[in-house]
Amino acid sequence: MAINNPQQVYANNSVTTASPGELTLMLYNGCIKFIRHAERAMADNKIEQKNVNIQKAQAIMRELSVTLKTDTDVAKNMLALYEYLHTRLMEANVKNDPAILNEVEGFVTEFRDTWKQVIQENRRIQQVGAGGRV
Repeated sequence: MAINNPQQVYANNSVTTASPGELTLMLYNGCIKFIRHAERAMADNKIEQKNVNIQKAQAIMRELSVTLKTDTDVAKNMLALYEYLHTRLMEANVKNDPAILNEVEGFVTEFRDTWKQVIQENRRIQQVGAGGRV
């Protein structure tokens, strides 16, 4: 059996042991990372790298969309936002427009930061419910 790259082993373990909320946070972080890579590639006129990274960000937007439970108005609104951002990523790729990437990154960063707060609040509530002090 081949020895795995320690970073890859850690990444695989992080994903397989993460809660659904943590997985969503990882998706947001990954999307931001790929958008930033695409921005750099765009600035350096590396069209293929730009395209690959935007497509990775689009795949994450699709994953966020298909895993979203749309049984509330908030979730339905999030689905519409994900679809809008997916479309904007396509436009950024076709038009080679860093301003559009910046717009999408701003939305995803805001979603990520809000989601992080939700996770932290849920942990705090669980600790209080388990008799812990906060």
